[in-house]
Amino acid sequence: MTRVPDITSFIGEEIPAGKSGFEWVRPQDGQVVGRIAEAGASGVDAAVAAAKSAFAENRKSPAHKRIAWLKAGAAVLTKNAEELATLICEDVGKPIRVSKFEGRRGAEFMEATVAAMTQLTSEVLPVDITPAGAGHFGFTRRHPYGVVAGIIPFNAPINLLIQKVAPAVAAGNAIITKPSPAGTRTALRVAKLFQEAGWPKGLFTVLTGDKETAAALAAHPDVRMVSFTGGTVGGDALARAAGAKKFVAELGSNAANVVLADADLDEAAKKIAGAAFEASGQQCISAQRVLVDASVLDRFLEKFVAAAKALKVGRADDPATDVGPMVSAASADRVMGMCQDAIGRGARYALEPKRDGAMVSPGILVQVPSAARLWCEEVFGPIAIVTPFNGAEEGLRLANDSPFGLQGSVFTQSLRDAFRFSEDFDVGALWVNEASRFRLDHYPFGGMKNSGVGREGVRYAIEEFSQVKFTGIKI
Repeated sequence: MTRVPDITSFIGEEIPAGKSGFEWVRPQDGQVVGRIAEAGASGVDAAVAAAKSAFAENRKSPAHKRIAWLKAGAAVLTKNAEELATLICEDVGKPIRVSKFEGRRGAEFMEATVAAMTQLTSEVLPVDITPAGAGHFGFTRRHPYGVVAGIIPFNAPINLLIQKVAPAVAAGNAIITKPSPAGTRTALRVAKLFQEAGWPKGLFTVLTGDKETAAALAAHPDVRMVSFTGGTVGGDALARAAGAKKFVAELGSNAANVVLADADLDEAAKKIAGAAFEASGQQCISAQRVLVDASVLDRFLEKFVAAAKALKVGRADDPATDVGPMVSAASADRVMGMCQDAIGRGARYALEPKRDGAMVSPGILVQVPSAARLWCEEVFGPIAIVTPFNGAEEGLRLANDSPFGLQGSVFTQSLRDAFRFSEDFDVGALWVNEASRFRLDHYPFGGMKNSGVGREGVRYAIEEFSQVKFTGIKI
């Protein structure tokens, strides 16, 4: 019987696998990829020791050297984009066309981080605004935390990895990452490529495992800052484990996309369908609640169903596929269970999802009551619900009827309504005439309410990964 390979942590070198671990299977066909070792507390200790050593050796590295590391990382991501896309496609089930985009986006993010480093400035403070400050000079500078942690979900194993690694290193830290099981092989490959490209040993390490290792990493006393992307329940648990240290979190969502009566319905239907169903809806800002003015509901729903049906459902390795398998059969079970909950409460299908193993085709439900899980919770799957409202004020009220507030959208030709939603829609980011999954990497991205604390986005992430220090001098 052939033994599956061990997938172990990389701390400048691979470390031996322990007895604890679990198998990861490809979502496309259920074949075992390998056995992922659970690094646990001992693995965390080893990674922290390596990171502390790397930070001590490189903390005085000038900005131009960090820029060189980031540029080298961008180059190897570009050079190895095909190999990395194949790993993502196999382990996550993300369609190969979208997986190829990830490598390019990761490289572009690193180049954008380099550009942002030229814009980071300090302040001179007018300390003499009070009598006691007369004759004194005060200024601020940003300093690294030292050893920081990045805990990363499965759905964008390069993009979300790089969105933590690049700003952390730009700020002068050493970073330990703990990817989700599905993103583990990709993260390990990226770390090895970066070290081969000249990154100092231990500056960027990868721990393998699941919840046990993540909790141990967040709780370690020498890890001074934690950046987490994932569900709200997981974020709450890690925040408690982390205790009194900097904690940045991009958490759950249930993105509302609002279609007002004056919207371009063709454009709205097409963009929201892509935002709801591509990548199997496994994005934190995927369109879930689609709120439509009752006066255009029937016309929009017809166009929305047609746009969903036009998406190709198929194998992840087919370049034409828009909707591949979900990350696991268990995820498909959860999504279908949420649909059945809504149907049992009186909802009906405008487009019924079909299940085959880990594959779930796009589903659209209407008449979903507010008590249903699809209204209250994050589905994280290729399901959208369509709900009517009467007028912009009711649409805004329904949009805010959620414990989440990550990113939302409104489709309208009215500048007045656009600014009304900008002012009162409780989300960290709002797009007008783009669907909720539209994202650029250089604006501040993060949530309100239960959707998290802190902000990502190139310059904003560098600021989160650094701390302000004031120095005052008596002249």
